[in-house]
Amino acid sequence: MKLSTVAAGAATAAATAAGAAVSVLAIEGLLARRRRYLSADLAPPGSGVFGTGRPLRLALLGDSTAAGLGVLVTGETVGGRLAELLASTGRRVHLSSAAVAGSRTVDLDAQVARVLVHGVPDVAVILVGGEDAIAFTPLDVVEAELTATVRRLVNAGSAVVVGTCPDLGAARNFGQPLREIMAWSGRRVATASARAAAEAEAGVVDLAGRTGGVFRADGGTLSADGYHPSSDGYQLWALALYPLVYEASRTTSGQH
Repeated sequence: MKLSTVAAGAATAAATAAGAAVSVLAIEGLLARRRRYLSADLAPPGSGVFGTGRPLRLALLGDSTAAGLGVLVTGETVGGRLAELLASTGRRVHLSSAAVAGSRTVDLDAQVARVLVHGVPDVAVILVGGEDAIAFTPLDVVEAELTATVRRLVNAGSAVVVGTCPDLGAARNFGQPLREIMAWSGRRVATASARAAAEAEAGVVDLAGRTGGVFRADGGTLSADGYHPSSDGYQLWALALYPLVYEASRTTSGQH
């Protein structure tokens, strides 16, 4: 058999395999979009007062995970869990949230405006990146938007902690191989976010690295839609975030 024939056959086989792979991904993407997800209207209230003592203003910004979609009560959200932990140290925590389901980093500017209208938070926690990973937002846009957001809050007087994109490979709503492609995209976004946040003087928590293994192993960390965290999942995130949030709370006056 001529080498040209072998080469042509190999090229045809490769093209066929590539076409099949693209078809599988397209089908998985369509199925993921058609799966039933929790409505944004089901997110619990994002505000509340926890504990007694010296006041502390805690604000959450970001996407549906910052809003607590997947649980029914404020105390089970990341913000609520953090507020309860801070309250246990003798603080009266005033929790608020500007987070909106579906938000990307480009949407954070408007959220900061809403937060600052009500006063400067002592500590601001940002959870964002999943939607950017799914939409393949250019990494330079992710970095620029997150840098601007953190700097705006820091310049206003807030201490900022950023939880980077979680492990999307743990999400049961994605089939394979789409799930691992989403995980790869999430890691890229998380790396870009961590770099931007650190340069802008925010504390950074690698949620995928700290909690991804547990989410992959335990389906109970996810809510009914297989995408948003459950109460247990948010508890894991809160525990991962808390050391830096606590340190941030100690550097603030609580007088904003």
